Amino acid sequence: MSLPLSASPVGAIADELANMRRHWWILFILGLATVIIGMVAISSGFIATLASVLFFGVLLIVAGVTEVIHAVMVRNWRGFALHLLSAALYLLAGLFMIEDPVRAAAVLTLLLSTCFFVGGMLRTIFSLAIRFPSWGWVLLNGVVDLILGILIWREWPESSLWVIGLFVGIDLLFHGWSWMMLALMVRNCPAPQPR
Repeated sequence: MSLPLSASPVGAIADELANMRRHWWILFILGLATVIIGMVAISSGFIATLASVLFFGVLLIVAGVTEVIHAVMVRNWRGFALHLLSAALYLLAGLFMIEDPVRAAAVLTLLLSTCFFVGGMLRTIFSLAIRFPSWGWVLLNGVVDLILGILIWREWPESSLWVIGLFVGIDLLFHGWSWMMLALMVRNCPAPQPR
């Protein structure tokens, strides 16, 4: 006995592709809106930085509250104190970010610079030491990360006023662009032939 086409994995993909083809314009509009928001974030780096830090602070407070609720629910377990400690850290970090977003942005930017520098150093050393296939791309990635880390650090703390917003804007720009390309690809994809 054979399965109907929609019950097979290929049929499920074809059904999903047909559904996406009907609504390709929604993906395109969402992608376009994300690109526009990304461009606004890039052009207004300070506002985007503050908005990102405040949003992250709110997320940490929500995580802290849920951790407190979880700790109360499992108060007889051995990890009760650990849950309360992590809840306190989440709440303190979130309140700090909301209370003083400019200083929080400075701390996050310094952390970001350090991550770029250390990650770039490790990628560079690893790619030069092992020389695996396509090691040149990893070397390039490491060098770019090193340069970014140094540039952000040399301009710190002034760079903390725009770096996070710029990076969020660039991410939104590429994310929206990929949604738009997906929408156009789905729209132009030929309809599957019935069997």
